[in-house]
Amino acid sequence: MTLSVSGGTLLFTALLISRLLENALLNAEVKEGEILPPTIQKLMKGYNKYLRPFFDNDPVSVGMSLDIASIDTISEINMDYTATIFLRQRWTDERLVFQGNKSLSLDGRLVELLWVPDTFIVDSKKSFLHDITVENRLIRIFPNGTVLYALRITTTVACNMDLTKYPMDKQTCTLQLESWGYNINDLTFYWTRGNESVSGLDTLKLAQYTVEDHYTSVSEAIYETGHYPKLVFHFELKRSILYFILETYVPSSLLVVLSWVSFWISQSSVPARICIGVTTVLTMTTLMMGARTSLPNANCFIKAIDVYLGICFSFIFGALIEYAVAHFCTLTYTESMYGHHMHDFDDEMNGIINTIASNSNRAKRRKEAAAAATNAAANSNPVEIALSPSSPSGSEPRLEAPPEEARHWCFTVLAVLRKVLKRAVNCCHVENPHYIDNYSRVTFPLSFVMVNLLYWTYYLYF
Repeated sequence: MTLSVSGGTLLFTALLISRLLENALLNAEVKEGEILPPTIQKLMKGYNKYLRPFFDNDPVSVGMSLDIASIDTISEINMDYTATIFLRQRWTDERLVFQGNKSLSLDGRLVELLWVPDTFIVDSKKSFLHDITVENRLIRIFPNGTVLYALRITTTVACNMDLTKYPMDKQTCTLQLESWGYNINDLTFYWTRGNESVSGLDTLKLAQYTVEDHYTSVSEAIYETGHYPKLVFHFELKRSILYFILETYVPSSLLVVLSWVSFWISQSSVPARICIGVTTVLTMTTLMMGARTSLPNANCFIKAIDVYLGICFSFIFGALIEYAVAHFCTLTYTESMYGHHMHDFDDEMNGIINTIASNSNRAKRRKEAAAAATNAAANSNPVEIALSPSSPSGSEPRLEAPPEEARHWCFTVLAVLRKVLKRAVNCCHVENPHYIDNYSRVTFPLSFVMVNLLYWTYYLYF
């Protein structure tokens, strides 16, 4: 009897527990059903998010629009830019048509239940979706089946830059959107409002650039696997040169002007002039190294700022060399030493010419004496061999004098050589070494102004 009572109690307990579990499961189902309203439940019934709309029919048309929230950095070293954008995509899904006149704004996390385009950013180095406080995604469904899907993305995109005119350059960067897996037979892209599909650039403030122009285009990306839809947003950036004028151009020009101060210092003040020359050269070298720290170390780019710094360095170095030349001329080429050297040179050349002339006259007299002796011997003994008057014994043959044309040519060559050497000495001679500084005070500034005119004309207008 006791066993039967105990068995009945256990059976009743088991039934009670099972009934409680059924009620708990039922309540859970009701709460779970409250997550999605009946309209959404009806739309999701039989919906397959792995199949695109209009499957096996016409391609899906996806409209794109952008809102540029900010362009954070533009790096010449890495040749890229980082921007935060709002990407909005619109398409029609016939499976999401419902009755009503109001759109349904859903939680962004419900996007996992829907089909969305596989859009990606071409040339993106790194990107991320903002998730504070929740993932920044928006999903909105309209009664006609149109779906609006918006994202807030920060991306770093490569931008090929031509830095040959840096810092007077203009760069054209792009933001390209493509479909990853759907080709043009399944998916097409278009800008919803043409060039006005991209907004936010008019109010955008950048540190070194101003946005001069922007436009959109539609194209196709051709790969080995097929043709894919592609949208391209182009924007042109012009660099603000004022910063570089104050930071680089003005200091380098002032260093060049500072190097000209040595032209007004006496040549006898060797330490002062050397100090100015060496200091300006070293300062210019430091300025050149600092200007290259924010630029890519690429040999293919000879930038405009490098050209200008090279010009300034050449003028500063030329001012230092000018003093070396002037000081050398002061020590070496003085008026007295020049006159002494020219007098000795004239005496030496006159001695050489007189010696050659006397030798020529002596040879001529020998020839006349030999001719007279030959004639006399021929009259007395026709067979006797003519002997030279300088060798009475007859043991040495007679010497013939050089022809008259050879002597004339030799005199001409010596005279020309004398004139050439005299002109060369006159060219190297500076009557007053202080004239070098006087000439430099005019030629250096004029040359620098002319070079600046050519430089700025070329890089600003060509």
